[in-house]
Amino acid sequence: MNRNNFNCHSATIIVIVSILILFTCSSVRHILFQSTAYDLAIFDNGIYLISQGKTPFVSLRGIHILGDHAAFILYVIAGLYKIHPSVYWLFGLQAIALSLGVLPVWQLARYANLNEKSAIAVAVSYILYPIIFNLNLFDFHPETLTLPAFFWALLSAKKNNIFTFVLALIFILSCRDALSLTIAAMGVWLILGEKNIKFGLISLGLGIGWFILATKIIIPQFSGEQVAAVARYDFLGVSLPEIILNLFLKPQIVLSHLLTLDNLEYLLLLLCPLIWGLVPKHFFPLISAFPILFLNLLTENKEQKDLLHQYSLPILPFLILVVILSLSTGQGWIQKPKHIIVWSLVTFFALAKVGYFTSRYLESIDTWSATRAALTQVTKEGDILTSANIAPHVTHRAKVELAIEGSQNINLQQFDDILLNKLHPGWNSSPELIDTLVERIKKIPEFELTYKKKQVYLFKHISSQSN
Repeated sequence: MNRNNFNCHSATIIVIVSILILFTCSSVRHILFQSTAYDLAIFDNGIYLISQGKTPFVSLRGIHILGDHAAFILYVIAGLYKIHPSVYWLFGLQAIALSLGVLPVWQLARYANLNEKSAIAVAVSYILYPIIFNLNLFDFHPETLTLPAFFWALLSAKKNNIFTFVLALIFILSCRDALSLTIAAMGVWLILGEKNIKFGLISLGLGIGWFILATKIIIPQFSGEQVAAVARYDFLGVSLPEIILNLFLKPQIVLSHLLTLDNLEYLLLLLCPLIWGLVPKHFFPLISAFPILFLNLLTENKEQKDLLHQYSLPILPFLILVVILSLSTGQGWIQKPKHIIVWSLVTFFALAKVGYFTSRYLESIDTWSATRAALTQVTKEGDILTSANIAPHVTHRAKVELAIEGSQNINLQQFDDILLNKLHPGWNSSPELIDTLVERIKKIPEFELTYKKKQVYLFKHISSQSN
């Protein structure tokens, strides 16, 4: 085995180990009732309904699943649910996709003439970038599947392989509407920075075309409203065209939202894990990341300014590319592979939420066995009202609603089962709200309390008892 094959073998081992770790972590989190309705239950419910040949109208969102982000990839994933419907398919796919990014990163580094050790160091810095671990824990999001596709698209462009390039772009666009902005911007970079006119025009055309199709036709058709994210920029207008226009007409408002301490902190978090290789001379690829970065900076939504959620994911491939370009010209701030790996480990343990498994993920362990026991008695396909953290365990049915603020006066008669946990009521709920619901249920003769332990309540509609 020659040295090049040896390092390819090393990259493969990293992928396998990473898949096992990521899948185990997301599965344990789910088993501990720490996964949530937003967004795991939403996607699991939609995919399940597709697999059963039913209209994927997700009651948790009140819309058809395509009205969320026009993620057609969910129809492909539904094929796995036909084999056996299980949320663990999503954990597995996510762990595989996030980990597989190691291989094209390693290939890109070798294509840029980095030596074997440096290429492996860059691949390690990718998999240790904190958002990889954190996002793997944050339920499931289709865009996580795009990471290896982004790297393969970049590699295909460099190798002039148009077929795999287009295939990668189509796959990326099928995962989320907003990624069309990244694809379009990547086209601009390929044209201006790489002088690759053909590939650049393809990327630009596909990005713009899908953005218009998704935001103007698909999402309004399936949701009955405009793109949901528009509300995060309502200080610039109430519609997408108005917001775009005011970006140019009201620069003072734009600047007031960009020049903030929150944004400075966000940029530091984003750049810190890879700061050793971010040389300004090689920032040209970041043109591709600009639209998403700009949107994250512009909004007041805190979730778009951290390394916990999916919003910064499309920026990572181009940060990695900058690092590769810097090292290939001998200009990285840190160039020794061992030092790169040490820095990656330091930032990983500083910013990745490994400690959650010994702290917040154990907060509801006192009612874990009671909740598990109650779940075994839930009607198999009946409509259910429950908390946000229990919802992902009961999504293989037509209707799931949440016992959260605003549900105090919900029509309880529509449900076959009502499963509540007063000690740990879950996101956007409270013990007081659970008390209110329990008192209401007790006054309805059609409901029977079939399970109660450690303030975990399961009420069943009498008509569903025979199911």
